[in-house]
Amino acid sequence: MKLSKYIFQYCTLLTITLGSCQNKNQVAKDEIAQVQTSKGLLPIVTPGSSSNALPSNYLTTKQQQIEKFYNKTWSKNSMNGGFLVAKEGHVLFEKYQGVASKEKKTEITSETPIHIASVSKVFTATAILKLVDGGKLQLENKVTDFFPSFPYAKITVRTLLNHRSGLKNYAYFTNRKEVWDSHKTLTNQDVLNILTKYKIPLEFATDTRFSYSNTNYALLALIIEKVTGFTYPEAMSKIIFEPLGMKNTYVFKMKEDINSATPSYRASNQRFAFDFLDGIYGDKNIYSTPRDLLKLDLARRSGHFLNPNLEAQVYKGYSNEHKGTKNYGLGIRMIEWENGESFYFHNGWWHGNTSAYITLGKEKVTIIALSNKFTHTTYMVRNLAALFGNYPFKLEDLGE
Repeated sequence: MKLSKYIFQYCTLLTITLGSCQNKNQVAKDEIAQVQTSKGLLPIVTPGSSSNALPSNYLTTKQQQIEKFYNKTWSKNSMNGGFLVAKEGHVLFEKYQGVASKEKKTEITSETPIHIASVSKVFTATAILKLVDGGKLQLENKVTDFFPSFPYAKITVRTLLNHRSGLKNYAYFTNRKEVWDSHKTLTNQDVLNILTKYKIPLEFATDTRFSYSNTNYALLALIIEKVTGFTYPEAMSKIIFEPLGMKNTYVFKMKEDINSATPSYRASNQRFAFDFLDGIYGDKNIYSTPRDLLKLDLARRSGHFLNPNLEAQVYKGYSNEHKGTKNYGLGIRMIEWENGESFYFHNGWWHGNTSAYITLGKEKVTIIALSNKFTHTTYMVRNLAALFGNYPFKLEDLGE
């Protein structure tokens, strides 16, 4: 029975990446190689490489502009973390500075995984879309299709992805003593059980408006587990990390990683302690590096890793009840200006960790910043978008 279960799980994950599993007992070696090499995806070209498709004058100008910004923001503020800007897979600028662990006296390098907080939602959404593309679920599936006792009949996979479910953030109802003992680590299954048992009232009727809630992505992680038969950490590794060669990316597991994970710090340099919410994944708890995040961005924009029709749904705003520039797609934030430009990004903040992931599809530019010491400076990297396109960020904010 265990062998049969493993074969089913493996075929499920292979189907997601390749489209089918013709033989339940054997998988062709060339198919495995195709998954691992991510055929059709742009490679990362680091500075100084002999492979350089960008004009030298363009590279020089952009590198000087970005370095000027870096020196006036990150270096000036003694940042802890990693910083990367790339165009078409070519790294224009990349820097790492600061302390990974004060206690172990280690420095941050290009291979230091840092908690990316809510940028983890980009990964979870990507895995869900891969499952949709593989025919394992549909965006219009209801949560009750996977968990029949779930008490909110109208909530779908799509309304979890775009934060239109109406579910309250689990942090705001599990802090009540009668609901949860905060001396015990909360899990994703606990969140589902609490919602089922207590029928926590929705903030609003499902799909009537937007409200950002980590509960949505905690449930999406459970759906990934239900559909694949793997744990969320295993599924993410098989669907995303391994195929894209993300060697320094993993899902934090409290028991296994509590002593080895890169710690985070307050602005005062005091270390953050783990708490009862640190066992939840899907909405957070992925540790990664700027280079690995670049691999994900190149894959998502390649037209090969994600079905183009699904990709188009990712970058569509779903909340238009009120006129405004801010919106949310499927696991991505966006700003939609009246000049027709759209800006796609996701920020993160958990304990002392702050993160910024910016993807400029039209310009094929990726901007990434991660810090394990609390600061708002991380989010300033969005201003660099003005160097590449018609984005209404103030150029003086770039230090020019």
